Amino acid sequence: MASTKKAVKKAMEDFLDKNETEIDLQDKAIENLLDVPYLSRMRNITSLVLSHNRLVSLPPSLADLTNLENLNLFNNELETIPTTICNLPKLKFLNLALNHLKTLPKGFGACPMLEVLDLTYNTLNEASLSANFFYLEPLRALYFGDNEFEVIPGDLKHLKNLQVLVLRDNDLIELPPETGELLSLKELHLQNNRLQVLPPELGNVDLVSPKRILKAENNPWISEIADQFALGASHVMTYLKTDDYLNRFKRFTSEFKEPPPKKEREKSVKKKKEDKKK
Repeated sequence: MASTKKAVKKAMEDFLDKNETEIDLQDKAIENLLDVPYLSRMRNITSLVLSHNRLVSLPPSLADLTNLENLNLFNNELETIPTTICNLPKLKFLNLALNHLKTLPKGFGACPMLEVLDLTYNTLNEASLSANFFYLEPLRALYFGDNEFEVIPGDLKHLKNLQVLVLRDNDLIELPPETGELLSLKELHLQNNRLQVLPPELGNVDLVSPKRILKAENNPWISEIADQFALGASHVMTYLKTDDYLNRFKRFTSEFKEPPPKKEREKSVKKKKEDKKK
């Protein structure tokens, strides 16, 4: 442990000497940011990489790094994050993937400049989100993969600039019709959920032009949608706009059915850490 602290101190002194604005402290066995010397003094840094460490929490004083644009906390032991993280006025990229987050702090939607948010591989669900979460107006990419969502709130519609939405490997039983209001969307990932139908409104979104992506395999689709997926995503998007599908969707939603059972998915953190290193 002493040698680790010496290595961190030496690295920070090197950053100070060179007046670096990008600091990489990945895989340094760091357990507490308050033990990282000089960090609070480095107000000019724009990028801080802390991936593959042992952080359980973050100090509120992290918000003092007011020039920070990129914060990478991938593969730590975080169970919560301070509300003050959204006081970072220039933060654009926040990677919280592969942690132990079960909830997000109130006011999280107040991050003024956030463009990319990665929450992959946590234990979040619809109850984990703050009331204003979907008011992250600048957000371009949202990664919710490998969590425990069964539904996504209709407030999703407020993410008008969203281009990438990843919802794969959850427990989704429905997609809100408001998804059809995300007209900037270029990628939608729905693989490995419990979806049987898609909202007709999704047909308003262009997911078939070049460089557009719709992935939705391994869902228990009704036969009509499954048949269209067998022909290709463009056929699905065309089908969603038809009167036939609108009528089929209405019939499906008017009939009460037990949702498909949850899938058995390996949630081994050890395996994730081995397979998903970045």
